Amino acid sequence: MSILYNCMRDVLHLLYPHHCVGCESDLLSEKQLLCAFCINELSHTEYAKFENNPVERIFLGRIHIKAAHSEFYFYKGKLIQRLIHQLKYSGNREIGFFLGELMGNTLLSSGRFSDIDAVIPLPMHKKKEFKRGYNQAKIVAEGVARAMQIPVIDDVVIRNRITETQTRKHRAERWENVEESFVVLHKEKIIGKHILLVDDVITTGATLEACAIAILSSPGTTLSIATLARADK
Repeated sequence: MSILYNCMRDVLHLLYPHHCVGCESDLLSEKQLLCAFCINELSHTEYAKFENNPVERIFLGRIHIKAAHSEFYFYKGKLIQRLIHQLKYSGNREIGFFLGELMGNTLLSSGRFSDIDAVIPLPMHKKKEFKRGYNQAKIVAEGVARAMQIPVIDDVVIRNRITETQTRKHRAERWENVEESFVVLHKEKIIGKHILLVDDVITTGATLEACAIAILSSPGTTLSIATLARADK
Protein backbone atom coordinates (compact mmCIF):
# COMPACT_ATOMS: atom_id res chain seq x y z
CA MET A 1 0.00 0.00 0.00
CA SER A 2 2.81 2.41 0.88
CA ILE A 3 4.48 1.77 -2.49
CA LEU A 4 1.23 2.59 -4.31
CA TYR A 5 0.71 5.68 -2.18
CA ASN A 6 4.23 6.92 -2.88
CA CYS A 7 3.79 6.36 -6.62
CA MET A 8 0.50 8.27 -6.64
CA ARG A 9 2.06 11.07 -4.62
CA ASP A 10 4.98 11.32 -7.04
CA VAL A 11 2.66 11.42 -10.05
CA LEU A 12 0.51 14.12 -8.49
CA HIS A 13 3.64 16.09 -7.66
CA LEU A 14 4.72 15.94 -11.29
CA LEU A 15 1.30 17.08 -12.48
CA TYR A 16 0.80 19.70 -9.77
CA PRO A 17 4.22 20.78 -8.48
CA HIS A 18 4.43 22.67 -5.21
CA HIS A 19 6.78 25.64 -5.15
CA CYS A 20 8.50 27.69 -2.45
CA VAL A 21 6.72 31.05 -2.13
CA GLY A 22 10.08 32.74 -1.67
CA CYS A 23 12.14 31.51 -4.61
CA GLU A 24 9.70 29.21 -6.49
CA SER A 25 11.99 26.21 -6.18
CA ASP A 26 10.33 22.79 -6.10
CA LEU A 27 9.11 21.51 -2.73
CA LEU A 28 8.30 17.88 -2.01
CA SER A 29 5.77 18.49 0.76
CA GLU A 30 2.58 20.45 0.16
CA LYS A 31 2.72 21.50 3.80
CA GLN A 32 5.91 23.47 3.21
CA LEU A 33 5.75 27.12 2.22
CA LEU A 34 9.44 27.96 2.20
CA CYS A 35 12.47 25.93 1.22
CA ALA A 36 15.38 25.52 3.61
CA PHE A 37 17.39 28.13 1.72
CA CYS A 38 14.66 30.77 2.11
CA ILE A 39 14.07 29.93 5.77
CA ASN A 40 17.78 30.48 6.40
CA GLU A 41 17.66 33.76 4.47
CA LEU A 42 15.14 35.31 6.89
CA SER A 43 16.93 37.68 9.26
CA HIS A 44 15.58 37.24 12.80
CA THR A 45 16.16 40.15 15.17
CA GLU A 46 16.14 38.27 18.52
CA TYR A 47 14.60 41.44 20.05
CA ALA A 48 12.07 39.48 22.11
CA LYS A 49 14.79 38.33 24.50
CA PHE A 50 15.97 41.80 25.49
CA GLU A 51 14.52 44.73 27.40
CA ASN A 52 15.06 48.18 25.91
CA ASN A 53 15.48 46.71 22.45
CA PRO A 54 15.21 48.99 19.37
CA VAL A 55 11.44 48.47 18.99
CA GLU A 56 10.77 49.24 22.64
CA ARG A 57 12.88 52.40 22.33
CA ILE A 58 10.59 53.63 19.55
CA PHE A 59 7.81 54.07 22.12
CA LEU A 60 9.98 55.31 24.99
CA GLY A 61 8.46 58.45 26.46
CA ARG A 62 5.43 58.17 24.17
CA ILE A 63 3.31 55.34 25.60
CA HIS A 64 3.77 52.79 28.35
CA ILE A 65 4.19 49.28 27.01
CA LYS A 66 5.39 46.17 28.80
CA ALA A 67 7.41 44.72 25.93
CA ALA A 68 7.80 44.98 22.16
CA HIS A 69 9.29 42.87 19.40
CA SER A 70 9.76 42.65 15.64
CA GLU A 71 10.55 39.19 14.31
CA PHE A 72 12.55 40.15 11.21
CA TYR A 73 14.69 42.94 9.85
CA PHE A 74 12.96 44.51 6.85
CA TYR A 75 15.30 45.05 3.90
CA LYS A 76 14.08 46.37 0.56
CA GLY A 77 14.47 43.86 -2.22
CA LYS A 78 15.02 40.99 0.21
CA LEU A 79 12.88 37.95 0.93
CA ILE A 80 10.91 39.39 3.85
CA GLN A 81 9.73 42.31 1.70
CA ARG A 82 8.55 39.90 -0.99
CA LEU A 83 6.72 37.74 1.54
CA ILE A 84 4.96 40.67 3.19
CA HIS A 85 4.09 42.02 -0.26
CA GLN A 86 2.50 38.64 -1.08
CA LEU A 87 0.51 38.82 2.13
CA LYS A 88 -0.70 42.39 1.63
CA TYR A 89 -1.27 42.62 -2.10
CA SER A 90 -1.35 39.11 -3.59
CA GLY A 91 -3.80 37.39 -1.27
CA ASN A 92 -1.27 34.95 0.19
CA ARG A 93 -2.79 34.51 3.63
CA GLU A 94 -0.91 31.27 4.24
CA ILE A 95 2.45 33.02 4.41
CA GLY A 96 1.09 35.60 6.86
CA PHE A 97 -0.24 32.88 9.14
CA PHE A 98 3.02 30.92 8.85
CA LEU A 99 5.17 33.95 9.74
CA GLY A 100 2.77 34.79 12.56
CA GLU A 101 3.24 31.31 14.01
CA LEU A 102 7.01 31.73 13.84
CA MET A 103 6.72 35.01 15.73
CA GLY A 104 4.34 33.50 18.30
CA ASN A 105 6.82 30.74 19.05
CA THR A 106 9.58 33.32 19.45
CA LEU A 107 7.46 35.33 21.90
CA LEU A 108 6.71 32.24 23.96
CA SER A 109 10.31 31.07 24.12
CA SER A 110 11.54 34.52 25.18
CA GLY A 111 9.65 34.33 28.48
CA ARG A 112 8.87 38.06 28.31
CA PHE A 113 5.46 37.60 26.67
CA SER A 114 4.23 34.55 28.55
CA ASP A 115 1.36 36.31 30.36
CA ILE A 116 -0.39 37.69 27.27
CA ASP A 117 -4.18 37.23 27.53
CA ALA A 118 -5.27 38.04 23.98
CA VAL A 119 -4.10 39.35 20.62
CA ILE A 120 -5.56 42.41 18.89
CA PRO A 121 -4.62 42.96 15.23
CA LEU A 122 -4.10 46.55 14.16
CA PRO A 123 -7.52 47.44 12.71
CA MET A 124 -8.00 48.40 9.08
CA HIS A 125 -10.80 50.76 8.07
CA LYS A 126 -13.80 48.70 6.97
CA LYS A 127 -13.80 50.19 3.47
CA LYS A 128 -10.13 49.33 2.93
CA GLU A 129 -10.64 45.87 4.40
CA PHE A 130 -13.62 45.27 2.13
CA LYS A 131 -11.59 46.34 -0.90
CA ARG A 132 -8.65 44.08 0.00
CA GLY A 133 -10.83 41.26 1.25
CA TYR A 134 -9.03 40.84 4.56
CA ASN A 135 -6.87 42.58 7.14
CA GLN A 136 -3.29 41.32 6.84
CA ALA A 137 -2.59 42.16 10.49
CA LYS A 138 -5.41 39.82 11.52
CA ILE A 139 -3.88 36.98 9.50
CA VAL A 140 -0.56 37.49 11.29
CA ALA A 141 -2.38 37.78 14.64
CA GLU A 142 -4.14 34.46 14.03
CA GLY A 143 -0.79 32.77 13.49
CA VAL A 144 0.58 34.31 16.67
CA ALA A 145 -2.53 33.28 18.62
CA ARG A 146 -2.30 29.69 17.35
CA ALA A 147 1.29 29.39 18.54
CA MET A 148 0.59 31.03 21.90
CA GLN A 149 -2.78 29.30 22.42
CA ILE A 150 -4.62 32.54 23.18
CA PRO A 151 -7.64 34.21 21.53
CA VAL A 152 -7.73 36.92 18.87
CA ILE A 153 -10.05 39.83 19.72
CA ASP A 154 -10.93 41.77 16.59
CA ASP A 155 -14.17 43.50 17.59
CA VAL A 156 -12.88 45.78 20.36
CA VAL A 157 -10.96 48.43 18.42
CA ILE A 158 -12.05 50.00 15.13
CA ARG A 159 -10.46 52.45 12.75
CA ASN A 160 -13.00 55.25 12.48
CA ARG A 161 -11.55 57.13 9.52
CA ILE A 162 -9.54 56.40 6.41
CA THR A 163 -6.00 57.70 6.61
CA GLU A 164 -3.50 58.39 3.88
CA THR A 165 -0.60 56.02 3.29
CA GLN A 166 2.25 56.62 5.73
CA THR A 167 4.87 56.07 3.03
CA ARG A 168 7.13 59.11 2.50
CA LYS A 169 5.68 60.97 5.47
CA HIS A 170 7.93 62.30 8.23
CA ARG A 171 7.33 61.30 11.85
CA ALA A 172 5.24 64.38 12.71
CA GLU A 173 3.20 64.00 9.53
CA ARG A 174 2.61 60.32 10.27
CA TRP A 175 1.28 61.16 13.74
CA GLU A 176 -1.03 63.90 12.43
CA ASN A 177 -2.32 61.43 9.84
CA VAL A 178 -3.38 58.77 12.37
CA GLU A 179 -4.11 60.77 15.53
CA GLU A 180 -7.49 59.86 17.05
CA SER A 181 -8.24 57.43 14.24
CA PHE A 182 -8.95 54.46 16.58
CA VAL A 183 -11.89 53.91 18.90
CA VAL A 184 -12.47 51.21 21.52
CA LEU A 185 -16.03 49.87 21.36
CA HIS A 186 -16.02 47.26 24.11
CA LYS A 187 -13.64 48.27 26.88
CA GLU A 188 -15.11 45.63 29.16
CA LYS A 189 -13.55 42.90 27.01
CA ILE A 190 -9.99 44.06 27.70
CA ILE A 191 -10.18 45.66 31.15
CA GLY A 192 -7.40 44.25 33.32
CA LYS A 193 -5.94 42.14 30.51
CA HIS A 194 -2.47 42.03 28.98
CA ILE A 195 -3.05 42.67 25.28
CA LEU A 196 -0.63 42.01 22.41
CA LEU A 197 -1.13 44.48 19.55
CA VAL A 198 0.05 42.96 16.26
CA ASP A 199 0.89 44.45 12.84
CA ASP A 200 2.99 43.51 9.83
CA VAL A 201 5.68 46.24 9.70
CA ILE A 202 6.77 49.01 12.06
CA THR A 203 8.67 52.09 10.92
CA THR A 204 8.13 55.13 13.17
CA GLY A 205 5.41 53.43 15.21
CA ALA A 206 2.94 56.32 14.79
CA THR A 207 -0.01 54.14 13.76
CA LEU A 208 0.62 51.56 16.47
CA GLU A 209 0.98 54.36 19.02
CA ALA A 210 -2.38 55.85 18.06
CA CYS A 211 -4.05 52.45 18.42
CA ALA A 212 -2.20 51.75 21.67
CA ILE A 213 -3.48 54.98 23.22
CA ALA A 214 -7.04 53.87 22.50
CA ILE A 215 -6.44 50.41 23.98
CA LEU A 216 -4.75 51.77 27.09
CA SER A 217 -7.78 53.95 27.80
CA SER A 218 -9.36 50.79 29.24
CA PRO A 219 -8.71 50.63 33.02
CA GLY A 220 -6.01 48.22 34.14
CA THR A 221 -5.05 47.21 30.61
CA THR A 222 -1.43 46.27 29.93
CA LEU A 223 -0.06 46.42 26.40
CA SER A 224 2.75 44.77 24.46
CA ILE A 225 3.43 45.15 20.73
CA ALA A 226 4.74 42.75 18.09
CA THR A 227 5.27 43.13 14.34
CA LEU A 228 6.58 40.80 11.70
CA ALA A 229 9.29 43.22 10.62
CA ARG A 230 11.04 46.46 11.54
CA ALA A 231 11.90 48.86 8.74
CA ASP A 232 14.25 51.81 8.84
CA LYS A 233 12.66 55.26 8.77
